[in-house]
Amino acid sequence: MSSTPKFKICVSGAAESGHCVPNALELAEEVGREIARQGAVIVTGATSGIPFWAAKGAKEAGGISIGLSPAVSEFAHVKTYRLPTDYFDLIIYTGFDYAGRNLLLTRAADAVITICGRMGSLNEFTIAFEDRKPQGVLTGSGGAADSIAEIVGKMHRGPGNIVYESKPKDLVRKVIQAIEKEHKIKTRKYGGLVSRL
Repeated sequence: MSSTPKFKICVSGAAESGHCVPNALELAEEVGREIARQGAVIVTGATSGIPFWAAKGAKEAGGISIGLSPAVSEFAHVKTYRLPTDYFDLIIYTGFDYAGRNLLLTRAADAVITICGRMGSLNEFTIAFEDRKPQGVLTGSGGAADSIAEIVGKMHRGPGNIVYESKPKDLVRKVIQAIEKEHKIKTRKYGGLVSRL
């Protein structure tokens, strides 16, 4: 087994996918599979819909899946928030509700991939944008994902470190390349081990 730490990729997306494209859940599952196949760890908000299917794809491909829950405990996760526990190797119960969970989730990841999405996904996107993290957007998946390029363009803050791609395999590959490039830049700038700066 390699001693090099695996990259952690957050998959952000709609918990309720009725407004997404008809095959959005299949696309999410394929993104999850590709994250595992390409040697990264999937991190999600431990919720239903897009994140659930991405975690399912990663686990079925033999990957590692970590969830960050808005709940304070497993009991609250299941009974109060009515969220799933399947397809996770580990769930961290943050106790910070959705907004606080979103901040911890994006900060815990090396990159964020947005698939479809609603307001919560847009919140996770903007946190990662402000943190200058590499991001991927699965275009053609509906919801927030198909509005991000227009939103970014209207904000006059530059293009960000964003990859736009419609094919799951290519999206994950390009996001991993963006993470590697970011780590090389930080290594040159700061020297030594900076993989988590």
